[in-house]
Amino acid sequence: MVNEQVQAVTIAGNDSDGSAGMPADLHAFFISNVYGMGLLTSAVAGNSYGIDAAHIVPLEFIKQQFNSLAADFDIKAAKTGMLANVEVMDTVADCYQQVNFGPLVVDPVISTKHGAMLMEQAAYEEFKQKIIPLATVITPNFFEAQKLTESDLTTPEQIVTGAVRLQQMGAKNIVIKGQHHTNDRKTVDDYVLLEDGSSFWLKEAYIETNRVNGTGDTFSAVIAAELAKGNSVENAIRIAKKVVHVSIANSIQVGHKFGPINHWAGQKA
Repeated sequence: MVNEQVQAVTIAGNDSDGSAGMPADLHAFFISNVYGMGLLTSAVAGNSYGIDAAHIVPLEFIKQQFNSLAADFDIKAAKTGMLANVEVMDTVADCYQQVNFGPLVVDPVISTKHGAMLMEQAAYEEFKQKIIPLATVITPNFFEAQKLTESDLTTPEQIVTGAVRLQQMGAKNIVIKGQHHTNDRKTVDDYVLLEDGSSFWLKEAYIETNRVNGTGDTFSAVIAAELAKGNSVENAIRIAKKVVHVSIANSIQVGHKFGPINHWAGQKA
């Protein structure tokens, strides 16, 4: 009998240019040798210059996607991306708790890697109450971590304290991704706090490039894929860090302004 292919699902929005959101997640699942499924929450019309329009999927359709997938597939891990508003968050949280999709990796799409807010305040409060407590792993960028912890995270000591606060909010394992919005940085330093209290830093050389679309999506998706395969949380995070670094370091030319990372290179990480 042939062994069933490992399966994971992304609960996210679709970026029409393929650089981020669900397309990046599915690329990441593929390079991780995991069969990827997509549960659509929203869609945007955009390109390398920016987003021109957005559409939120009806709640009943989101529920039906959960039901359809749960009725057939043996999904071993899930991740969230863009959850556009309070109603979508409530629906996803309720549905996720009614199915068995394995551990959940939460990519909190609250603000961009440069600090611009993407989430309205009401949705942000709902995210803290409904989504964070479901997270096996949460992967905020620097600005998202500052927002969630309501504190400055400018020193290693502050980052350590911030990770503890995120754990107190309900997430089991924390990755606070390092700053990379200033060109004087030599490394990008991520801090990891695991459920058992152990912790470590992951460092890679900073690469100055505008080919970074999908970085956070890919990072969280690789973690989910590795968890689906039965890997430990620590190893999943370490693998994801390496995949993303290699994907950024070997850039491809797609679009005229802000481009995607190179998932083909990530296969070789």
